[in-house]
Amino acid sequence: MTVISSDKTKSAMPPLTDARRREVRNFLEKVVINAGIGRLSQQQNFKDKILPQIKADLALLAGQMPHETKLRKSIAGFRARQGQVVGLRVTLRGRKMVDFFERLIRIVVPRVRDFSGIPIRAIDEGGSLHLGFREQFAFPEINPEKSSFVFSLGVNIVPRIKEREKVIEGYRALGIPLKMQDRAASSAVKRKRA
Repeated sequence: MTVISSDKTKSAMPPLTDARRREVRNFLEKVVINAGIGRLSQQQNFKDKILPQIKADLALLAGQMPHETKLRKSIAGFRARQGQVVGLRVTLRGRKMVDFFERLIRIVVPRVRDFSGIPIRAIDEGGSLHLGFREQFAFPEINPEKSSFVFSLGVNIVPRIKEREKVIEGYRALGIPLKMQDRAASSAVKRKRA
């Protein structure tokens, strides 16, 4: 995912009103940010340099310190041992959730090159929206010159409502740029017509 950088993004975001904050807080339950470490955990200087840098980057974009995700069982095929750190996770609720959500929708998503909307298939049956970023540099808080390690991010937005159709309407009302219809769904409709 290629990111278009701009210094004007921070000043372009208008301040949030209390009504908007309440609207987002009433609709969303939580936002979970997962960072996959993957092969970086196999390097020699992982505990000394890599893990603290990734934790600092994730704390900077989330606003709170991440929790380490460790393996429960050893997996020989991946050369992974029980207790080894394989990822980091942050769960945001309340004010931090609202602030992160607004930055995600207003700043991060528009910075992605060739962005044409979030596919509806990114919403599961429970209504959770799952977004993936190949690198952390999509977020303007992370400086590529200071961060020497690249890691992927998964953002899961969990709503309070669990009915998929109502959730899709709610996401659109909050300003999430969802595509009108997926290609697979539209091609299935075309096949039925023929």
